[in-house]
Amino acid sequence: MPLLRQLEFAFGKSAVAGIGDPGGLNESIHLAGVTDPGYNAFDLETKARGLLRSLGAARIANELRVEWNSRLKTAAGRADYRRKLISLNPRLLEHPAEIDRTLRHELAHILGQFRAGRGRILPHGDEWRAACHDLGIVDEKRCHNLPFPASARVRRYLYKCPNCKCDFHRVRRIRRAVACLACCRAHNGGEFDARFRLRLVSASS
Repeated sequence: MPLLRQLEFAFGKSAVAGIGDPGGLNESIHLAGVTDPGYNAFDLETKARGLLRSLGAARIANELRVEWNSRLKTAAGRADYRRKLISLNPRLLEHPAEIDRTLRHELAHILGQFRAGRGRILPHGDEWRAACHDLGIVDEKRCHNLPFPASARVRRYLYKCPNCKCDFHRVRRIRRAVACLACCRAHNGGEFDARFRLRLVSASS
């Protein structure tokens, strides 16, 4: 595989656009007893599609899917722009007042990337914040404060950007060329720049 196709960017503490979850695969589930309007995935999907259409993103509205995902543990939700998929943690049903806000939080990731086109954006950067504003969650925070269990995965590897000196903690050793996205955006138009490739600082046993 050509090297350029292997290059990735480091987005911060999490490379997935979600609310603080370190990873895991998507898994659709059936939630017995979820019959209240607005709680089942179909109703949430219909609502999210309507919001996209109202904000000029009709082109991707029909592609969007919403699911309840039992694989999510510490994250309230996750957005996957490539798959046009929003995954929600079933534990949100214990906090029904947070379901709509979480849906909009994740939808902001989808909307922000749609507006940016093919350009790379920071998971919780200006584009996301602007989308949050348009979706009615102006003061949205990047992480939730719900009482979900803390992740048991230990981030053993510490990487650092040689330019901005920001730290990047990882569960696994990075095997490919990964650069600091913030520095690549600031100094190289958002394209990969080897000057900002992350360097391993320490690894705990």
